[in-house]
Amino acid sequence: MNSEAKSQKLQAISIIKIGGNIIDNPAELKQFLSDFSQIEGHKILVHGGGKSATKMAQSIGLTPQMIDGRRITDAAMLDVAVMIYAGQINKNIVAQLQAQDTNAMGFSGADGNLIQSVKRNHPSIDYGFVGDVKKINTSLLKTLVSNGIVPVFCAITHDKQGQLLNTNADTIASELAIALSTVFEVTLNYCFEKPGVLFDSEDDSSVIATIDTVLYSKLKAEKAIHSGMIPKLDNCFNSLSQGVQKIRIGHHRMLENPNSVCTTIQL
Repeated sequence: MNSEAKSQKLQAISIIKIGGNIIDNPAELKQFLSDFSQIEGHKILVHGGGKSATKMAQSIGLTPQMIDGRRITDAAMLDVAVMIYAGQINKNIVAQLQAQDTNAMGFSGADGNLIQSVKRNHPSIDYGFVGDVKKINTSLLKTLVSNGIVPVFCAITHDKQGQLLNTNADTIASELAIALSTVFEVTLNYCFEKPGVLFDSEDDSSVIATIDTVLYSKLKAEKAIHSGMIPKLDNCFNSLSQGVQKIRIGHHRMLENPNSVCTTIQL
């Protein structure tokens, strides 16, 4: 590694994924964006918005389908996802960050060819227009953040052949973290409405302080962890194994208070 790369490696970057009920709650979202704006140094925000997309789909007569926490995306559902994720939610977040003097820019994966994906090819499930991340444009992303831009990514990527693809936002955050870990010291935070990963999903006081691969396997076998939390944790362990320094899951309050209760992921 040359001296420039070593110097760059010492710079920190925070990648925060926001989802769940926070996006649907204007007061919570405003508070989160205020906390996010206070984070010093380089940072990237990745957002989902599945609940909003589901509501919009149902309002126009579509029936959303989910399998193991992942959305089935036919052509009509893709139109809704692009409209809600890349449009309404993304631009609302960017506007609110600009009001906080955070120089944010909203992106889909197609913009600047920042995130290229391939249409998912599953042996038994047709996910439709769902993408699996293939390549991150690390060079352009590094240039953007190094020049004071705060990228805000929605959950839409592309295949570089003209097709937009609905892509899991947790996975996007993970893949961005892995790619940038070659040039930055990366901390990845998954923020949602709960204080962390819970032993009992109905008891917010049952936060699991640390999850490693052994405990994760045990909890999955016992079905204590299921649905959308499985792809989130799969992404976490994959990220740690490929160079990401630190990963936490919890409520957005952990951004302003490093001592807040949350779940830390470790191999």
